[in-house]
Amino acid sequence: MKYEIRYKPSYSMLVVDLEPREKITAESGSMTYMDPSIEVHTRKREKSLLGSLGLKILGRQSFWVNDYTASRDSGEVAFVSAPVGDIETLEVKPNQGYVIQKSAYIASTENVDLDVKWEGFTKGLFGQGLFMIKVRGEGTIFINTFGAIDKHTLKPGQTLIVDNFHLVAFSDTCNYKVTKFGGLKETLLGGEGLVTKITGPGDVYIQTKNLREFVEWLWTLIEPRVKSRAR
Repeated sequence: MKYEIRYKPSYSMLVVDLEPREKITAESGSMTYMDPSIEVHTRKREKSLLGSLGLKILGRQSFWVNDYTASRDSGEVAFVSAPVGDIETLEVKPNQGYVIQKSAYIASTENVDLDVKWEGFTKGLFGQGLFMIKVRGEGTIFINTFGAIDKHTLKPGQTLIVDNFHLVAFSDTCNYKVTKFGGLKETLLGGEGLVTKITGPGDVYIQTKNLREFVEWLWTLIEPRVKSRAR
């Protein structure tokens, strides 16, 4: 499949050229434009209603995904995600999968399986509203980050501690442990909350900006106006 990532790194857009009968699956609402030769089929993310509900409640993702298929003629379709940031590609192989942040998913090729019912991170991250998805199969997955992407390749036994709101993805060959940042004092006053200790071998993808901090900063600008109107 031919594709191009334009306008990197701040305003990235994924543009895919589909040959006849080629298909790509994308998150609902991520399409920006497409040629009329592209057919769109909307379906539930999972055949199981329980699986769809689980993703909606825990991950706050859409119930739906869209399959874009070139019919008789080739065609072009483009995708973006909500945050201002970069787009990266991850190559998924039978022995090389990933764990990704649910909000980072944009699109994937055929034969890539998103295990939305995987609960490996639920207990550790649910308190902060984060949810991770396990990716298996064979193909390409496209992820979006808030800010730029910072990639770290860990050697066997090498460990990296990552703030959970900056963690985007890591290889499933890595071991991980969700823990508090320092002691109680650091957790309450340090502003970090929970972190993840990731040990290689494998790749770790980090986003340079923190969406939570951006929202909090934005609220400092909006809050005075909201209070003034409420009086």
